[in-house]
Amino acid sequence: MSSETTQQESQTSPPKQSGWQMFYCPISQNHDAEEIARIRKECKKESFWYRALPLSLGSMLVTQGLVSKGIFSASPRFGALPKMAIAGVLGFAVGKVSYIGECQKKFQKIGIVPPGPQKKRRCRHTCKECEAKSGSNEKEGSVPSAP
Repeated sequence: MSSETTQQESQTSPPKQSGWQMFYCPISQNHDAEEIARIRKECKKESFWYRALPLSLGSMLVTQGLVSKGIFSASPRFGALPKMAIAGVLGFAVGKVSYIGECQKKFQKIGIVPPGPQKKRRCRHTCKECEAKSGSNEKEGSVPSAP
């Protein structure tokens, strides 16, 4: 009886997360959550200070210059403010998006390959129990049944 319980405990299936089964990967669970959180926080901070803020302020400054030179016309009601706001938001968004590659490199250094268009989100790593199940299913499916 005790040998059965130890075998069942050693062959437990991976923890199932409702709604996220297709994202579960036993290999990716080896990464430290604190390290991942640190890298995310670092990426947010660096993308803001090094890309988003400078591009936002730069685009607003250029827009103000173009309005004052007369290349862009100012709104009679609001002046240059709407054009500067749009330029600031677009500069901020472009700055944030342009930093994605740097953050992906940081995650790749610790061994996490981020999903992208060339990668599928499903994990290719399987546990031994799952490999045994899929192996037995393939064997059963490949042998034609006799009538």
